[in-house]
Amino acid sequence: MPTYDVKDLSLAKKGKLRIEWSKKDMPVLSLIEKRFAKEKPLKGLRLSACLHVTTETGNLAIVLKAGGAQVNVCASNPLSTQDDVAASLVKDYDIPTFAIKGEDRKTYYRHLNAVLDQKPHLTMDDGADLVSEIHQKRKNLSEYIMAGTEETTTGVIRLKSLEKQKLLMYPIIAVNDAMTKHFFDNRYGTGQSTLDGIIRATNRLVAGSTFVVCGYGWCSRGVAMRAKGMGAKVVVTEIDPLRALEATMDGYQVMPIKQAAKVGDIFVTLTGDLNVIRAEHMLTMKDGAILANSGHFDAELDLKGLAKVTKARRMIRDFVEEFTLENGKNIYILGEGRLINLAAAEGHPASVMDMSFANQALSAEYVAKNHKKLQKKVYSVPEDIDRMIAKLKLKALGIEIDTLTPEQEKYLSSWTIGT
Repeated sequence: MPTYDVKDLSLAKKGKLRIEWSKKDMPVLSLIEKRFAKEKPLKGLRLSACLHVTTETGNLAIVLKAGGAQVNVCASNPLSTQDDVAASLVKDYDIPTFAIKGEDRKTYYRHLNAVLDQKPHLTMDDGADLVSEIHQKRKNLSEYIMAGTEETTTGVIRLKSLEKQKLLMYPIIAVNDAMTKHFFDNRYGTGQSTLDGIIRATNRLVAGSTFVVCGYGWCSRGVAMRAKGMGAKVVVTEIDPLRALEATMDGYQVMPIKQAAKVGDIFVTLTGDLNVIRAEHMLTMKDGAILANSGHFDAELDLKGLAKVTKARRMIRDFVEEFTLENGKNIYILGEGRLINLAAAEGHPASVMDMSFANQALSAEYVAKNHKKLQKKVYSVPEDIDRMIAKLKLKALGIEIDTLTPEQEKYLSSWTIGT
């Protein structure tokens, strides 16, 4: 039995069944697993992963181990862990796992350091907490680390900041920037799972509500699309004029959060920034307004400011906390302001994580083979990997596409053929 810290190993049986269920919807990752098992491209490498410990992540960890890596896993969010999956990874797959749903901040960082104690050659991050800890407190580990990968927008922003300041200690592949990741995972995965989390937590009807989406990046587009599809009147808030214009052209009402706060029934932040909805906005909201976050960190909602204008608070449902404000109104914070799609639901569906984690697995293989050629920079996923994943996904779905004829190829490469 590997070293571990999970809630209850007796949950492993249920977790194993759920891991197997999600695998049925992850055909691309399954193909990679078969090749990895034969070729062992990660043989002998220690890989520390700080990811949301879900059924899909369980399958990724199994694939990485099949590739020969010594895999250690911790949670990238205190509320995202599926305890039965964590138990199964330890008991059924001998993968050291350090994750408990609802763990406090002290435990979270103890778990993070537990996987770093393995002196990893490769890091795999979702939000860059692992990289941040290395750069701030565990710099000595850089002598072992070849490279890393990053899963999400927030993490890529943090890593590019390190690179810009010339402080990045090893190369990172920005998996989030792969087209087969952000086009699908961020848009369709976040769109469905965020609505799923809000509905599970509140059991409120979305149709007819005024649904405020803060930001209009790929994740926000997905949430706006799904809310509109369920009959909501969608309002978008933005700071970028191009994105605001795009949201307008997509049929949404665009306004500043100061105005949106007064009309919204349900609010979701997906910006990657902090204090997007502040106490000053909350005080102007309708009685009964619901606030959720689907950006990586809970900093998007100004919870400290909210506490200062609150005269009473209580948990009224699982993942729903009622705040009675100094003006007498009640507002509701879902999932402690953390990722609502993982706090109250199960995260992205397996079929979309299939592509995201295929990118993770193949990027890990890529950096293992090419790390000596890479500089201390943030790199995009190589285009050939991205396109190969798209082709494999189409094949798994039974979809065929056209190919260019020689005549068409010649036309596209010629500058002499005109009208």
